[in-house]
Amino acid sequence: MTVLVTGGAGYIGSHMVRALADAGESAVVIDNLSTGFSAFLPEGVPLFIGDAADENLVEGVIAAHGVESIVHFAGSVVVPDSMRDPLAYYRNNTMTTRSLLNVAVKCGINRFIFSSTAAVYGNPDRVPVPENAPTRPLSPYGSSKLMTEIMLHDVASAHGMNYVVLRYFNVAGADPLARIGLATTGATHLLKIAVEAATGQRAKIDVYGTDYPTPDGSCIRDFIHVSDLAQAHRAALAFLRNGGSSVTLNCGDGRGYSVLETIEAVRRVSGRNFAVQYAPRRPGDIMSMVADTSRIRAMLDWTPQYDNLETIARHALAWEEKLLHERNSGLQHAASA
Repeated sequence: MTVLVTGGAGYIGSHMVRALADAGESAVVIDNLSTGFSAFLPEGVPLFIGDAADENLVEGVIAAHGVESIVHFAGSVVVPDSMRDPLAYYRNNTMTTRSLLNVAVKCGINRFIFSSTAAVYGNPDRVPVPENAPTRPLSPYGSSKLMTEIMLHDVASAHGMNYVVLRYFNVAGADPLARIGLATTGATHLLKIAVEAATGQRAKIDVYGTDYPTPDGSCIRDFIHVSDLAQAHRAALAFLRNGGSSVTLNCGDGRGYSVLETIEAVRRVSGRNFAVQYAPRRPGDIMSMVADTSRIRAMLDWTPQYDNLETIARHALAWEEKLLHERNSGLQHAASA
């Protein structure tokens, strides 16, 4: 039984592929490497460099590798970018998934796991936010994911497919063994930016909005370790294999930390100070977002293992220091050559 992982060379996808490989599962990856890295894949995992919207490519991979389930990570994820270029997000997220689902139906794939986002909720009426909360996305990114959820529901109903939608909250950290992590240039993840500042790669970190009605005026976020998120996908796959019906689940830790608290956590684990600059609120940003995780904990065989902000920050820092060391070693080697 082979699992097709789209976007499997990216940040979250590569952790999923690693988790599958560590568990002895067979996986195959499609990734266009726009933000992914082939070196992140375990040895022996086939990589097809291409687009998940390429129906001929996907059909060929499914047939050649005996794919029985699809885990779909491929897409664009930066909220401010989606505000500037919404059509790109509707193409990369919604239209790509439409093409992928078309092939899945054609090939008889009846298990599908989709990486969605808490951005579908917008500013929730209450926190922690449950899965049945109103969906009012504030950005084209959130809207593109919500459109995909609706499409997936309709396709599954029409064609006997079962799916799990995982609505991610703030994904952070890196593989605890520092084998893989977030390496994309210009990443916008808060913890990534903070550890870059802690390692001297940024002169400062910008905090957008300090006048929210929260305890310290900054936004509140629920962080989930990327390795825990990968295990949630494995648990979702087991759920579907055991006959589970389609379901939408929040995927977070269930606790909120402010932006300023997160910065202080990175300062503590790194032992370094770095500059913070305060800026106005950004369009599309959500004030407070914390998951109600009661449903996922009840339905899946899954419990977060790295549910401490300092642990998440420590793993992110270790990965960032490894990247910096490799980068500097490469520069020294080039200079000596």
